[in-house]
Amino acid sequence: MRQVFKVSKAGTIAGCTVTKGKIVRNFTCRVLRAGKVVHDGKITSLKRFKDDVREVLEGFECGIGVSNFEDILSGDRIEVFELQEKARKLE
Repeated sequence: MRQVFKVSKAGTIAGCTVTKGKIVRNFTCRVLRAGKVVHDGKITSLKRFKDDVREVLEGFECGIGVSNFEDILSGDRIEVFELQEKARKLE
C-alpha cells in the first residue's frame, strides 16, 4: 500500500501497487499490519485512475476499497484470494 485516500462517498481507499498476481473485485481479502491480520473482508471497489475496473494485473497501480474497514494505514499489505469449493468424489 502506498497511500491512503479519504473519499466522502466511498470511505477510505487504499492506493496500491499490485506486486504479484492480479486483484479482482469481489474477491476476499486480508489486511495485514506488521505481519498480523487486522481485517478479513471483501474488495468492494477497484479503480484504475478514475475508472471502475473488474481486475488489475501485476505491476499496475490501483485504488482498493475494503468492506467494513476504514482504518487502513500507509504501509499495510492487502492479500487477495478466491475461495473455491470443490465437491469430494467417492472412489
